[in-house]
Amino acid sequence: MNEELDFIFESTQENMHNAIKHLEKQLLNIRAGKASPAMLGSVMVEYYGSMTPLQQVANVNTPDARTITVQPFERKAIQDIEKAIMVANLGFNPMNNGDSVIISVPPLTEERRRELVKQAKSETEDAKIGIRNDRKVANNDIKKLDISDDAKKIAEENIQELTDKHIKKVESIFEYKEKEIMTI
Repeated sequence: MNEELDFIFESTQENMHNAIKHLEKQLLNIRAGKASPAMLGSVMVEYYGSMTPLQQVANVNTPDARTITVQPFERKAIQDIEKAIMVANLGFNPMNNGDSVIISVPPLTEERRRELVKQAKSETEDAKIGIRNDRKVANNDIKKLDISDDAKKIAEENIQELTDKHIKKVESIFEYKEKEIMTI
């Protein structure tokens, strides 16, 4: 293969890999009933006049499967943290005990579990669309190259194999997440 083909293949592979990493990050935000610090990953706290990720203003821990504790680095930030968790609209009711914020993670109802599976499925479909778009861009780039038709056909087959491999990985990630969500 020539250098241009190698570049197309490598950049496509990297883009597809990034689509999977993005999916994994999105699925971390979908809670499966068990308390996890990642559940508060999207919370932004107003801290000294700027919006700051919660992890930069407090320690977030899970002492048990149903509780998240948020221990601020500065006690005066506790109300801002509590407010930020409410504003994030994650379905949590934070409680302030003066030293830290405690969140009881309610068990998921069957209906809520199904909604979360739908949400995970939607994120999965977005990842698949991204991967297919990467394939389309790569195939268009291959068609523009000044190489033989046979070489173009082989390159497109290689891109298709790469696409299939990444789509399969996305589906296995979804199956794992679905099982995690539906397990009581």
